[in-house]
Amino acid sequence: MESIIKRMPPELANKIAAGEVVERPASVVRELLDNAIDAGATEIHVSVEKAGRQLIQVVDDGAGMGMEDLPLCFEQHATSKVKRVEDLFRISTLGFRGEAMASIASIADVEVKSRRHEEDSGVYYHIEGGVERALEPAPVPPGTRVLVRRLFYNVPARRQFLKTDATELRHIVRSTQAAALAHPDIRFSLESDGERLWDLPAGDLRDRVVHLYGSTYRQSLIPFQEKTSTLEIHGFLSDPALAKRSRGEQFLFVNGRPVRHRYLTHLILSLYEKATGERSYPFFALFLQTDPSRVDVNVHPAKLEVKFNDEKSVVQLTRSVLKHALFHYLNVPDQSEEPIRSELNRAFRPGQLEGVIRERERTHGGDAGTMQFSNGGSPDRILSPTDDERANVEFPSRINFLESKENGSGMTGQTQGRSEQMQEDERIDSSRVFWQLHQRYILSQTRSGLCIVHQKRAHMRILFEKALLATEMAIPGTQQLLFSQTIQLSASDFVLLKELAPLMNQMGFSIQLMSGHTVMVQGVPSDIDVGDEQRVVPQILQSYRELDRAIDLDARRKVAAAFASRASIDVGRRLEEEEMEHLMDQLFACEEPYEDPFGKKTLYYLSMDDVARRFGTP
Repeated sequence: MESIIKRMPPELANKIAAGEVVERPASVVRELLDNAIDAGATEIHVSVEKAGRQLIQVVDDGAGMGMEDLPLCFEQHATSKVKRVEDLFRISTLGFRGEAMASIASIADVEVKSRRHEEDSGVYYHIEGGVERALEPAPVPPGTRVLVRRLFYNVPARRQFLKTDATELRHIVRSTQAAALAHPDIRFSLESDGERLWDLPAGDLRDRVVHLYGSTYRQSLIPFQEKTSTLEIHGFLSDPALAKRSRGEQFLFVNGRPVRHRYLTHLILSLYEKATGERSYPFFALFLQTDPSRVDVNVHPAKLEVKFNDEKSVVQLTRSVLKHALFHYLNVPDQSEEPIRSELNRAFRPGQLEGVIRERERTHGGDAGTMQFSNGGSPDRILSPTDDERANVEFPSRINFLESKENGSGMTGQTQGRSEQMQEDERIDSSRVFWQLHQRYILSQTRSGLCIVHQKRAHMRILFEKALLATEMAIPGTQQLLFSQTIQLSASDFVLLKELAPLMNQMGFSIQLMSGHTVMVQGVPSDIDVGDEQRVVPQILQSYRELDRAIDLDARRKVAAAFASRASIDVGRRLEEEEMEHLMDQLFACEEPYEDPFGKKTLYYLSMDDVARRFGTP
């Protein structure tokens, strides 16, 4: 009988292997950067088109390859890094498996020009879909230039899993940033669609961080360094004041290789929780150097994870070193107990602690637990309004809040020209009074009970619908700034803002993109408090990144939600009764007043029957 088990054709095997190695264009960039660094390059230039879908080019001045080596570079499991089994247990190079280039060539059109420094001429090699097209001498400079076109052209199903150009470009930026941080002695440049995103001169690690993320980092980096007989640790942490609400500036390197290690990352973030809160992410670049035989780098197909032979010792030493560095910088005693407020006041510079606390309240305030009432053995609950109960809430059903005016507090004012129905509501209950509970909730009596409103979530819903309506009707409410504000962004933030700027301008911003990752803000939506222009744009970008991973919304709704979460009033802000009235009026003018943009309840309704039950009376 004919055998049912067949050998895979080489081209099919390569495509399957490519699925593990090449997830997206950034995977190709990472592999090519690894090869250039292993080749001893002092300059590496990366350029992409259409976020790498159309073209990826990496040029280096490394060792180069000759006529015999270049074709072997694209053969499966051909490598110069591993010669015997023992070599697998002391890997000191970034690449070693000999499968990356074969995988890339099987799903793309690849051209390579390379020349050894000691030779007079170089080599041109062309391979398409795993099939060799050309191999010939060529006059090229020393080093290697790899050109990858039409990635995934012969596996269209894989192309469908790619995200937007902006998302894919952010992954490329991230991969290039990691390589640049790991090797500050190498000059790096990155170009996208003909636009230079950065050109990083060779230097030390601090200069590299500043060139990548801006001058504010220069005086806010916390150095650390320790060396034992088995492990060397060094790098930088950032001042807690620079912590952000989204990931993206956290880097871990083991023997120069960018890797992921969930426990070490969690360890670092936990050290910051006392000052920044649980959902804040500080910058860090942590470098661990150890004998290659003490770490396994072959535990992940894309070489993104490592395993130490003594994980416990590595984690304990790392925690001790980082904790000492951070607490010394903050002038906080290195103790196991939670630092008390007086210690934090001494630790932070004047005014800095208040800003950190406000940011923490801004981040976590919307997640406050629901109010509950105990009633013996019966379950605790507060009723959310049913359709019948909603009719008892004494607020107008709709108000056109685009016609509102601005009051001195920075919140949107009450609508001009109220409806006759609204006037009737006020006539029926002329004693309409609002109370603020712990500067977090707004309470108001209704016809048959009590309405409890979460002030931040309510304001988020108002701003969210207002932003959406502004994009639909093309009538944004913009307040022009007397003096334009210039903001310096990181390369990844600049790339993201380039994608989102048209939507943000429709919502009331007036943003102009400049050169050198600089943007000029000439106007902001009328709901933003004066003086917040410098921080609100970067914060919106951070929130958008969070939402991009957390919820499934279109870009317009994500931008609107990010804007609403950043521009809404803080939990802990005291409101005057008139402000509370304005907020309640606008909330019940919304299409969906009962949930914030993220589906969390904005209000609860407690009926008089519920109150009576709590007291055991009819």
